[in-house]
Amino acid sequence: MNTTTLFDNTEVAFALKNDSQLERAYFLFKMISYEPMVRIGTAATNFALKAHLPVEGLIRSTVFDHFCGGVNEEDCLPVIDNMFTKGVSAVLDYSVEGKEVDSAFDDCRDKILKIIRFADEKEAMPIVVFKPTGFGRLHLYQKLGEGKTLTSEEKEEWDRIVARFDMVCKLAKEKDVEVLIDGEESWMQDAADDLCEDMMRKYNVTKPVVYNTLQTYRWDRFDYLKSLHERAKADGFKAGFKIVRGAYMEKERKRAEEKGYDSPICESKLATDDNFDTCMSYILNNLNDISLFIGTHNEQSCYLAMTMMDEKGIEKTDNNVWFGQLYGMSDHISYNLASQGYNVAKYVPFGPVKDVMPYLIRRAEENTSVAGQTSRELNLLKTEKKRRKL
Repeated sequence: MNTTTLFDNTEVAFALKNDSQLERAYFLFKMISYEPMVRIGTAATNFALKAHLPVEGLIRSTVFDHFCGGVNEEDCLPVIDNMFTKGVSAVLDYSVEGKEVDSAFDDCRDKILKIIRFADEKEAMPIVVFKPTGFGRLHLYQKLGEGKTLTSEEKEEWDRIVARFDMVCKLAKEKDVEVLIDGEESWMQDAADDLCEDMMRKYNVTKPVVYNTLQTYRWDRFDYLKSLHERAKADGFKAGFKIVRGAYMEKERKRAEEKGYDSPICESKLATDDNFDTCMSYILNNLNDISLFIGTHNEQSCYLAMTMMDEKGIEKTDNNVWFGQLYGMSDHISYNLASQGYNVAKYVPFGPVKDVMPYLIRRAEENTSVAGQTSRELNLLKTEKKRRKL
């Protein structure tokens, strides 16, 4: 198959969707394509949940079931097994956000440990993921990153965060499961980066277990990648990186403006795309030292990676290179890549409906703001409906 048309194959892309699921996907992306609809829907949903109106069933049967695997990990099993019949692995993503107390952070840690044990028994789940703020308060990361001194209570609290990271990475190494640590806001990221690097130094001695995330809409990330690579070579450990474009652009720009510092975000979409491809190419050129998880819904970046792998003789099944997309999105990329033999994993978010709403709202808003993304999804769904004569 000509790779430049690989992602147009809708029969492969939507093979797992029955006719009614295909219709639901078309309806959802149609809704998401109208920005006012997303704004009104978001406000109405937030209000309904806060007022304890009985809307969970409606959310569950529409947007939740399309973008999430279930309310708990057992709930996700049919989704995981179904995707794996087409060669697509699952990364279970416990998408509960914004907690502020130690008991919630311990719960999150225990959930990740449970997923690692779960993954150890399932070939379809070679990778797990967590957010730094799932294990501790953003304020603490920020304070450390700004070089401020922690109070004795905060120091103890930070030690507990480090212990949570360590417990998860240690078990992942024992069970041979890879851990992706998500990137977050730039003002907390320095402390998270340092902690991720400590974990790499400790657990990535023979091969990468721990992966940090590069959000390449930040213009400083390529320099950070190169400097970490140098430290990894000097200190004898392997680096692991998930690369993404990024998820907090509006928030980042607004804060930079309010506080009067230079925005950490690239000046344009083109500059972000270039930065992503530069970071990706650098890692593919240094696969002996760095492993790569390519988190993207961008077809051109996928084609570039495929071309580079082909030119460099990198096997499609080489465990040092994975492609990843979000569940409910870009099936035309995921399933067509998998059909060609590449390593592909879908992020499968799960959690109680009301706790996962911030994640779902971000998905809807991102889809509205990424030019062409939603119309591409709609066109492919329309093509498949026509092919099935729905």
